[in-house]
Amino acid sequence: MNRILMAALLVLLQARTGGKVPEVLNFTMNSITGQPVSLSKYQGKVVLIVNTASECGFTYQYEGLEALHKKYAAQGLSILGFPSNDFGQQEPGTDTEIQTFCKSNYGVEFDMFSKVEVLGGGKVPLYRYLTSSPTSKFPGEIEWNFEKFLIGRDGQILARFKSDAEPGSAEVTGAIEGALLKK
Repeated sequence: MNRILMAALLVLLQARTGGKVPEVLNFTMNSITGQPVSLSKYQGKVVLIVNTASECGFTYQYEGLEALHKKYAAQGLSILGFPSNDFGQQEPGTDTEIQTFCKSNYGVEFDMFSKVEVLGGGKVPLYRYLTSSPTSKFPGEIEWNFEKFLIGRDGQILARFKSDAEPGSAEVTGAIEGALLKK
């Protein structure tokens, strides 16, 4: 998308949100390489947030997530992977090891972030917001690796998918395609 069109979309979105960054994107997280990333950079995009793990029965979903990235990124989808060791110690690696694993085994090019806690007292603020915000339509603790939250261009949480929802399923792709159609 060219810069002029992107700037116009950002102005439209800011008009819809009063110029404010949607709450769900008002966090700064560290990238998998340790650099701080303001999630506000995803404002105006459709975002799929996923807690991941390298030694889980659902790890193969990296392949489906990467396929979604390749198919829909140009239309405005951003996938954000957040490794977590909270379930069965299934993400024991360092950020560097996780990055190498994802790239060499699944060709992951979507945005990956530093390992985080998504449960308990150490839960990062982003996941606190996703699971217990007073405005959330999908509250409740994360139950396992590869749960997915779909965020619309306006910053609203549109859907939550449990671990067994395949990235390429009609349920997930239908929700993504619907969100992408909304400008």
